[in-house]
Amino acid sequence: MNLLEINKRIKQRPPFQMIERVTELEPNVSAVGIKNVSVNEPYFVGHFPDAPIMPGVLLIECAAQLCSLVIAPEGAASDESKLYVLLKVKDFKFLKPVVPGDTLEISVSCVLMSEAACEFDAKICVGGNVRAKGRMLFTAIDKSSVYENEN
Repeated sequence: MNLLEINKRIKQRPPFQMIERVTELEPNVSAVGIKNVSVNEPYFVGHFPDAPIMPGVLLIECAAQLCSLVIAPEGAASDESKLYVLLKVKDFKFLKPVVPGDTLEISVSCVLMSEAACEFDAKICVGGNVRAKGRMLFTAIDKSSVYENEN
């Protein structure tokens, strides 16, 4: 799946779109995707000016975006009133920093899929070496509830 095909299926757009290519996708089961880390990405200006390191929260976002492709398979009837959101990040470990020039190979595998939630194991590698890994839990919410007035 190339960038244009990915754009048809996920909501994020540059500069916040993290998945650039999908090399494997089994709907509701697993996926493998690619992110090329460029020195021109805006977060490197301040994280850190003399030693650019990709923020861990953005590594999690890479994996989360790939999970969204597994949850919402192509051609499936999607409920436009629903939005899958990250509910919990469990035991994420950052083993070695990700720096400009790295090519991330992100793999996600669904370990639980129910009406209430979807849970995934995620692994982010560079050159076959694990840089980060952990588990993420997602749930579906009504889009309308995101901007409800809480007063």
